Amino acid sequence: MAKFGRKGKGGTPAISTASLPDIVFMLLFFFMVTTVMREVSMKVKISPPEATEVKKLEKKSLVSYIYIGPPIKALINVYGTEPRIQLNDAYAGVEDLGEYIIAEREARDEKEVPFMTTSLKVDKETKMGIISDVKQKLRDLNALKINYSTKKGIKPQ
Repeated sequence: MAKFGRKGKGGTPAISTASLPDIVFMLLFFFMVTTVMREVSMKVKISPPEATEVKKLEKKSLVSYIYIGPPIKALINVYGTEPRIQLNDAYAGVEDLGEYIIAEREARDEKEVPFMTTSLKVDKETKMGIISDVKQKLRDLNALKINYSTKKGIKPQ
């Protein structure tokens, strides 16, 4: 009778890496689609004031941001050190707020307009004069829902 023998002491077979590039590209595509890029490049320096009672905004898609603060270091030579207003990616004056708010309203659905909020991101060293001017202009435009952006501070003892 013939003997059947093993050809060798073979171990476990090697893991196939043929599908590895497919998996890598699927993950890459997933993260590219779900990642949100920064929408505005900051031209003003913002260090928000601290607050003890902080509440998160519910629908960030309905928020229009107005940035107020001194220009960043790279732009101090051109614009000086006085606080400036930034709307989207450009410096603006108080008189430009009307166009900005109207454009933000037109970009939204008609049902969402009453729920729109204007968020003021202001540097803590900024004087109240420019903020009062902005608030007055927003009041004239009937943009009455205003939010002040802050960072969470320590509770007083």
